[in-house]
Parts: sequence; structure tokens; C-alpha cells
Amino acid sequence: MSFTAEVKDELSRIEGRHREEKLAELAALARIDGTLGIEGKGRYRLSVDTETASVARRFLVLTHDLFKLQTELSTRRSVLHKTFNFLISMPPQPGLDAALRELGILSQSGGLELGIRPSLVDASRSAAGYLRGAFLASGFIADPRGDSHFEITVEGEQLADDLVRLMGERNIPAKSVVRRNNRIVYLKGADQIIGFLAFTGAHRCALTMEDARLMKSVRNDVNRRVNAEYANQNKAVRAAADQVAAIERLVKTRGIESIPPALQELAQLRLAHPDVSLKELGELMDPPLSKSAVYHRVRRIEEIARNL
Repeated sequence: MSFTAEVKDELSRIEGRHREEKLAELAALARIDGTLGIEGKGRYRLSVDTETASVARRFLVLTHDLFKLQTELSTRRSVLHKTFNFLISMPPQPGLDAALRELGILSQSGGLELGIRPSLVDASRSAAGYLRGAFLASGFIADPRGDSHFEITVEGEQLADDLVRLMGERNIPAKSVVRRNNRIVYLKGADQIIGFLAFTGAHRCALTMEDARLMKSVRNDVNRRVNAEYANQNKAVRAAADQVAAIERLVKTRGIESIPPALQELAQLRLAHPDVSLKELGELMDPPLSKSAVYHRVRRIEEIARNL
């Protein structure tokens, strides 16, 4: 199961305690996932098409709970994607037009609402319900083990702008962009996505994402330390190789006796131990030397070799 499916499954099982919260959730589901048809004057048909069984179940439960409307459910199998589609239809019937007005799909004058009706989301629980329904309708969240990405696809600039505003009012900063004639409301940061999940009630998935973020942080920290250690080792190996080359050039050209006795002992130890660090080289000296003292003697040897 994808992480998006996990989130939708958890959200679809939340029991709304207030009618306003359920109404807002159903309004978002119907608005984003639904298609409104007209069969004569004042005769409407609302159809909802989804590939997610939990979303179809949620839509049916909310519809029957809030409005007691007649619904028709049919399924069909996609030959291309090998998945089932669930088509829920509410045929023309008494009370449907009133329900569409209460859901903010039809305006009081009979036209279509372009944005989110403010009265649907004026309370915090109603805002949570609407955002929950919006994600159930067309939301996507990437696997939390990878890059953080969240989006909700809607039709219409006004609806996208209202979703961005609604999320911003709940301290969830979102943005929108146009993609293939649709509006995409998206979140990029893990903090914002976790905030959305927690606000809409997907607490288990929010904890899963928080755990994944912690694991990524630990893994990145380990990788940084390993890379730094590897780089330091490579640097030390290259430096030691340069020191050996300088000593060998000096010995071949002038002989080791040409340098001061203090440098001779160090040069001989470096030739005998080409893979040890300066600190370890100092410990082999008699008497032992600090890393700083060894470094300065090595620099003197290299300078003599360069001046040959």
C-alpha cells in the first residue's frame, strides 16, 4: 500500500463528532471529486468517480448520514491500470438541489459556487473536515523515506486560492501552480506536511512521517561524518606519499647525511612507516614529539627537497 493510500485509509475512518465537520468534508469530496449534471430544469445529477474504496465508502456514509439521499454504486475494472473504479451517482430526486446548495456547490441564486463558501469552514473543526475531504478527493503524499512532497489537484483558480488561504490560516503555508490545465495546491517541507496530517486527524501517519524524517536526519549525519573521515584519510595518504617522494628525492640527490640529525631520524621513520599519521610518527620518535613538531620538521624536509 502506498503512503497516500495509508493516509486516505486513516482519514476515511475518522468519525466526525459534529454535523458541520461532516458537512465540510462531504462538500470538499463532492466539489473536487464530483461531476454535476443537469437533466432538465432544476433536475441535477451528482456523480463521484474514485479509484479508492475507502473514499467511496466515506462518500456514501456521509451522504446517507447527512441527507438520506438515494445513491447508485457501480464498479468497473480499468484494463490499463488493472484497478477498480467506483462510480457513485445521486440521480435527480427531491432534496438533491437543497443538498447541493448546503454543500456550497450551488449558490443560493442557482449558479455554481467558484470557491469555498466561508460559512462551511468558519470553525476549526469545519476547516479540518474540508481539508480532509479535499485530500481524500485528490490528494497525494510521496513516500516519507524519500523527498517530501504533498499536493491536492483541483479545477479552478478560485478553489485553489481558497484552499491555499484556508491552509495558511491554520499555519500550514501552501502554494499553488498550474499543471496541465489543473491547479495544484502543494506543500514541500516535512514540517508543513506533518502539520497538515495532524490538523486533519491522520495522527498515525504524521508519526510515521516524523519517524522517517528522524531516520533520514540520522542517516545524513552519519553519511556526512563518513565522507569527512574518508576525505581526511585521503588527504593524509596523499600528504604521506608526497613526503616519501620528497625524502627519496633528497636521499638520491644528496644523501640523507646532508640534512640535520634531527631530520634524519624523522626521514628514516617516514620511509619505514609510509602509512602512519603525523601523530603516530611523532610517537615513534625518541624522545616522542608532538604532531605540531613533526609537522614542522616534515615541512623543513620538503623545503630542502624543493630547493635541490
